[in-house]
Amino acid sequence: MSTDWRTANLDPVRRLRVMAEGLHAAMYAEAHLDLPLAEIWAVAGDLEGELPHLVPTIRAFRCRPTGTDRFHADADGPLGHTARFEVLLEPGWCLMQSRRIVGGMAAVEEGDGCRFAVLGALRRPGSASLQKALRPLGRSRGRLMIERTARRALIHRWRATP
Repeated sequence: MSTDWRTANLDPVRRLRVMAEGLHAAMYAEAHLDLPLAEIWAVAGDLEGELPHLVPTIRAFRCRPTGTDRFHADADGPLGHTARFEVLLEPGWCLMQSRRIVGGMAAVEEGDGCRFAVLGALRRPGSASLQKALRPLGRSRGRLMIERTARRALIHRWRATP
């Protein structure tokens, strides 16, 4: 058996794009933002503080360390629903999985700003056709999440300016 397999290193946004295709994601959007990666990721990576501002179906997001590179989080929705997530959070990469949902965010430097992407998918066997039907709504929701992230980053910049 040959061990000379070709490998490809994908940046976080490309990795999220591949995941979106593989999961038949209902929501995937990406955009170039004229803001530095550090400012965007300061918002995107602050799950407890910022995720409820970015995702309307999350009222609170509480993280609990596990002693590994992953942690658990509990999400509360505005109508009383809850979900427990396993989360992997690294610079420029966030993947959150519950029993029913996969969510993700990714960012990379691009020109004078950064490219930011978001993902939302169902984790149900046979959900590809449902997710395909939801894609038009998912794309618009994804673009709104990207806009909210940029807006929150600008608010943080404004507050930090003396």
